[in-house]
Amino acid sequence: MTVTTSATDAEVSAAPRRSTARKLARQPNVVVGGLIVLLIALLGIFAPVLGTKDPVENNPSFKLKKPGAEATIRNDDGTKSTYVHRLGTDSLGRDVWSRIAYGARVSLIVGVTVAVLSISIGLVIGLIAGYVRWLDFIIMRIMDGLMAIPAILLAIALVSLFRKGSGLLPVIVAIVVPDIPRVVRLVRSVVLSVREEPYVEAAVISGTPTVKLIVRHILPNTVSPLIVQGTFIAAGAILVEAVLSFLGIGVSPDTPTWGNIMADGRTYFRIHPHLILYPGIVLALTVLAVNMLGDGLRDTLDPKMERRI
Repeated sequence: MTVTTSATDAEVSAAPRRSTARKLARQPNVVVGGLIVLLIALLGIFAPVLGTKDPVENNPSFKLKKPGAEATIRNDDGTKSTYVHRLGTDSLGRDVWSRIAYGARVSLIVGVTVAVLSISIGLVIGLIAGYVRWLDFIIMRIMDGLMAIPAILLAIALVSLFRKGSGLLPVIVAIVVPDIPRVVRLVRSVVLSVREEPYVEAAVISGTPTVKLIVRHILPNTVSPLIVQGTFIAAGAILVEAVLSFLGIGVSPDTPTWGNIMADGRTYFRIHPHLILYPGIVLALTVLAVNMLGDGLRDTLDPKMERRI
């Protein structure tokens, strides 16, 4: 009898998850956006085996070649081999296809890392601001001050301030800081609405410790909106990283990123538009796909949107 009851409870608890999965599978935005993001991720992961070259290898004799141009290379053993530059070469003779493929790694690392850090830090601050009343005013005034500065200008100022080397860390920090206030405001609004619910008041009256109350009753209500917010943060982070790299204050110019590729090609855009066109298409497609994924998740996980539909 005990085994039967536990099995039944497991099936009941698994039913909402199956229902959510079916809803997600019926969302065109989730399916299309998720598929495109998956393809971009696979492009970055398997870049070394997708017919690419070393993305930082210079070959001045084959600079500014058009897409489909063939290059004959003499190997160390004296033999010759032919390589097709699928998307042409840049002003230093570097293969554009290879740089785009490897650049996907940087963009996805930045997007995911910024989303995780922004949500983690913003979640903690938002829970404190929403539940500890006397800290609410102080925290939110600081957040309002950060939000008063345009995100891209704040990112440029921060990356210029911390830029000693040319790694990803200054770029990630510069993008995370402007995103934290938005997460804080979202979490705080959820906490303010949930803490007035009867079951939360009952838990307070019964003497439930504050930490246990937040973890068991308040924190679960923030999961769905934070998942949706995380996708939008990731999309924005990918775009901001490309802007910073395009302006020359992002990662090192030698590192293949979509922003660096377009920055290198802007001088030759009129004669060789492929230097900006192809990385720009991949960047736009990635940001669009992540935003579509976020829209689909919002429509599925937000009860208000579901009732509206």
